[in-house]
Amino acid sequence: MTEEFHRIRRLPPYVFAEVNKAKAAARAAGEDIIDLGMGNPDSAPPAHVVQKLVETVGDPRAHGYSVSRGIPGLRRAMANYYERRFNVSVDPETEVIATLGSKEGLANLAAAITSPGDTILVPNPSYPIHQFGFIIAGASVRSIPATPDEDMLRALDRAVRHSVPKPTALIVNFPSNPTAFVANLDFYKEIVAFARRENIWILSDLAYSEIYFNADEPPPSLLAVPGAKDVAVEFTSMSKTYSMAGWRMGFAVGNPKLIQALTRIKSYLDYGAFTPIQVASVAALNGPQDYVSDIRAMYKDRRDVLLRGLSAAGWEVPAPAGSMFAWAPIPPAFADMGSVEFSKLLLKEAGVAVAPGLGFGEYGEGFVRIGLVENTQRLRQATRAIKSFMSQHGAGASTADLLGAASS
Repeated sequence: MTEEFHRIRRLPPYVFAEVNKAKAAARAAGEDIIDLGMGNPDSAPPAHVVQKLVETVGDPRAHGYSVSRGIPGLRRAMANYYERRFNVSVDPETEVIATLGSKEGLANLAAAITSPGDTILVPNPSYPIHQFGFIIAGASVRSIPATPDEDMLRALDRAVRHSVPKPTALIVNFPSNPTAFVANLDFYKEIVAFARRENIWILSDLAYSEIYFNADEPPPSLLAVPGAKDVAVEFTSMSKTYSMAGWRMGFAVGNPKLIQALTRIKSYLDYGAFTPIQVASVAALNGPQDYVSDIRAMYKDRRDVLLRGLSAAGWEVPAPAGSMFAWAPIPPAFADMGSVEFSKLLLKEAGVAVAPGLGFGEYGEGFVRIGLVENTQRLRQATRAIKSFMSQHGAGASTADLLGAASS
């Protein structure tokens, strides 16, 4: 009874814990911390959606057990969204299920389709649930490049030829968390052709579908590729699109066999989201969409303010094409510290919290993820503090001195 539980042993130490601990201590001491480390939207949901929630909560009939796979009107609303946004037709009865956020859906589908010892192909770096959902389910994970280009395609080919057992599933996530890469339909055609040829399932995480910064190229759905529904399911979320993160409302859409597997698992585990939340989500999906374009413009403004401020500080960061994050290479003067110690030092001396890249996989080392989750005034404050921080240390500071400053 002194041994760790089997599945807990398979989980590594939580990389973000050290930074989170330091952040909590600084706040407890009364320090003003600008927290850009979490992807937690700071905007209010659309007013008409909140109004619908309140209205439905007042109905005594809305407080019983709900429907695990989502009320019919909600599944129809999601099908309508796919039709108008991606020109993809899905059957709300057999090809759509509501989930408690996309994260829960991904984890439960991993449990539904995984046999012990299966090999799963996961981009590295990637959002942690992409690999750990399958690791918890008993699978082994093989890392592939996270870029939507020939590097990933070549890695997929090598994985099929050299993995034992042969991979059974592939995760893709564009716009990506944390890297902010965006894929086009031509790339998805290659991925679908590969999966169909090799009999491999695809789980596409499209949680950031509506946060993109090139108005002429909105991110496509993988399901828009002919034949994709034969091998793929796609996860979306209300969290970022409508600033409803705490409501925990997401969806899985696509292959009927995968949807049925997820439905079966969920029927044993939950009774679905609170009915008023589902009704309000219908209002979000079916109602006016001005809010979505406004949120997109807001994140673009924040992105531009952040990048200009960091550039003025001497920290050059590539402009993200989508998502609510910037994927920032650690400045050269601090590169030898590693992402965890750099994040701790930035928090301590600049009062700015970021997420260390190592937390998204070993190939995330050398980067930090910066969330666009504060208003432009606070972002300007953050970049001024970072400029002062970088000026203080300069290019001549030794790694030993920097590590000492981070730990002292």
